[in-house]
Amino acid sequence: MKGETYFTGLDPWPVKGEAYFTGLATSHSLPVTSSSLLMSHLPVRVYSPEPLLGHPAKLVGTIARDIWAGRELAWRLFIRDLSAQYRQTFLGYIWAFLPPLVASMTFIFLNSQGIVQITGTGIPYPAFAMMGTLLWQVFVDAIQSPPNSFNAAKSMLAKINFPREAILLGGLYMVVFNFFVRLVLVAAVMIFWQVPIDGSLLFFPFAMASLLLTGFAIGLALTPLAGLYGDIGRGIPIIAQFWMLLTPVVYPARTEGLAGWLATWNPISPLITTARECLTAQPLTLLPAFWIVTVCAALAAFLGLVLYRLAMPHLIVRMGG
Repeated sequence: MKGETYFTGLDPWPVKGEAYFTGLATSHSLPVTSSSLLMSHLPVRVYSPEPLLGHPAKLVGTIARDIWAGRELAWRLFIRDLSAQYRQTFLGYIWAFLPPLVASMTFIFLNSQGIVQITGTGIPYPAFAMMGTLLWQVFVDAIQSPPNSFNAAKSMLAKINFPREAILLGGLYMVVFNFFVRLVLVAAVMIFWQVPIDGSLLFFPFAMASLLLTGFAIGLALTPLAGLYGDIGRGIPIIAQFWMLLTPVVYPARTEGLAGWLATWNPISPLITTARECLTAQPLTLLPAFWIVTVCAALAAFLGLVLYRLAMPHLIVRMGG
């Protein structure tokens, strides 16, 4: 009723609206005393039984507002996770690039002993393999980020109403931070092996943004299932190891035979190849495929956010039950 403020206590997260609070269906409302009139300026979230897909423009607008509203919370979650990730570790930030470094060392040793013959890299093979595995690890981290962030925040999601996209942003911040840590090793590799650079280095940020976007889109698509079944989170690293062998990460892209067919239809091949070519002053040979994958990844990321928003109420009910 206008002129008064009511509070049901069921929805503490504000969104623009009238000067009262509404929550789920309730049989009564509690009038707020004059001492609490400072709450009267807070906006309102109105719940409706109408499906969200019935108003696509409103749904997109709500997602955009929630992403903006959750940016500060995402930053706080990132700082919390960052301080906890390397706490009580002797190696500290070295763990950010140790796994891909160990993976590349395996192939470097095999190639140096003649067990595996890899040619046509254009630069010293150790630099080629290290760059590839570091770039691949960024992609894998981007895939794992949404499911891991969601599962880590399950207890908070079931008890507190806040912009749900904040946990996705917080996880993405962590992926970007780890990428910058690994970038130090990439620079060291390029200096040690005297890898040449040219103007294509300026395209490297766009290549990495596309790689992050693609991994994030895949992770978003898996998040609803990962919230219900722990097998998804456990299976991602296993599938990623096999997928790496099918992608020109530690060997140059082929154009003939089964390897050539896989490189052509593997959507990550042009992303990894283009990013590495930017760092090594080589011609950008897969730009058309790169742009096709990038556009598809952007569309998939948008659809993933919509799916995440639609699935969230059902996932919270399952968690609460």
